[in-house]
Amino acid sequence: MIHKNLNPFPNHFLWGAASAAYQVEGAWDVDGKGVSNWDRFVRIPGKTFKGTTGDVAVDHYHRYKEDVQLMAEMGMKAYRFSVAWTRIFPNGKGEVNEKGVEFYNNLINELIANKIKPVLTLYHWDLPQALQDEYGGWESRQIVEDFTNYSVELFKRFGDRVKYWVSLNEQNIFTMFGYRMAAHPPGVKDDKLFYQVNHHANLANASAIKAFRKYVPDGKIGPSFAYSPAYALTSKPEDILAAENAEEINNHWWMDIYAWGKYPQAAWRFLEKNGLAPSIEDGDFELLQAGTPDFMGLNYYQTTTYEMNPLEGGVGAGEMNTTGKKGTSKDTGIPGVFKTAPNPNLQRTDWDWNIDPQGLRIALRRITDRYSLPILISENGLGAFDKLEDCDVVNDDYRIDFIRHHIKAMQEAISDGVDLLGYCVWSFTDLLSWLNGFQKRYGFVYVNQHEEGEHDLRRVKKKSFYWYKEVIESNGEKL
Repeated sequence: MIHKNLNPFPNHFLWGAASAAYQVEGAWDVDGKGVSNWDRFVRIPGKTFKGTTGDVAVDHYHRYKEDVQLMAEMGMKAYRFSVAWTRIFPNGKGEVNEKGVEFYNNLINELIANKIKPVLTLYHWDLPQALQDEYGGWESRQIVEDFTNYSVELFKRFGDRVKYWVSLNEQNIFTMFGYRMAAHPPGVKDDKLFYQVNHHANLANASAIKAFRKYVPDGKIGPSFAYSPAYALTSKPEDILAAENAEEINNHWWMDIYAWGKYPQAAWRFLEKNGLAPSIEDGDFELLQAGTPDFMGLNYYQTTTYEMNPLEGGVGAGEMNTTGKKGTSKDTGIPGVFKTAPNPNLQRTDWDWNIDPQGLRIALRRITDRYSLPILISENGLGAFDKLEDCDVVNDDYRIDFIRHHIKAMQEAISDGVDLLGYCVWSFTDLLSWLNGFQKRYGFVYVNQHEEGEHDLRRVKKKSFYWYKEVIESNGEKL
């Protein structure tokens, strides 16, 4: 639809920004914190850009008051952050580390004092290494009990003040990169194990949401899914079918479970025929259907275009661009199912991510039409090579342009009838990009941190900081 007039953003729209514990906090071994899988993984040579680690990150652990004051200056309505499991339970379970609880209590109280709603993510990829060593972490059903106990501890400690919660962040990414591509911990390539691990994560997600109802009855909770809507390269039926296959296997496989507690049929049949379907036990689907969310969290960065991939001689796993050298990614696929293809109608970032604001509107429409759930955009942003110029100036007009067009697409989606709760830009400050180091910058606030040498970590407001401040003040009218 082309609207003559667009609906305004809701009066209580959550204009915000986001982060993740490992990417911003630093203080990796301070105040009783345990070792996470990422603390271990980044020490394997060649796994991250120039060997970067989150040992210091941008030192949010010690500088959170300064960062929150910058959020308050911007007028932010919400801040999405994650809790490091190992700050609460250094070994994943057992005795609570009260110093870790104290840090998050202080952060939450500081946000509320500045009229910023905390949006708390239970799990943003940093698994306690002790649980990986003990039973393989997500590879065992034991993770469901331990994750639920950890979540309940947070509900009890913070639920009186935190009313918006994200259960799992990008489950499709941390399971796929950890167990299909070996790019994230534990660095495994095993398709059968990937689907089993993912099933355990589904159970843990549902179990935590079910417990949430008891401890935070006046709160809202949902997972954040990294959704890349599928397009067909051409109007050829075989390309359209490839896009349908991709939408079901790469997207519905997760969101159907979240919303309905069941797996999509064609994808399940495909996995069964190929010996990849996860093992199901009695009570699994009952639990999945008892732990459905209040909203769908959407992490949107790009759409993906697909074409037919022959069964014999078809394209398999491709290559991901983690260097920022444009054009170095390679198409990927599943023979007989789909393969990715460049979209000639879209520009790409230096990391070969498609720039597609209308894709966000399409994502919002598809989620609304299929699941009838409110949506929280929990991540959306642009990773780029930002330059700190003389007099501490960062002219990131490209980021302003990117976010502006995505906000316009959001308003069009609202006018279409989408129930949109809020928008958390990734990210507030620059931070450690998991595999890309500090060169790939997303923030409204530049942080003087680099891969080599000593740096003072000072915060510098970018041009986009002042622009987003005006967007918030005008409730999205002034773009």
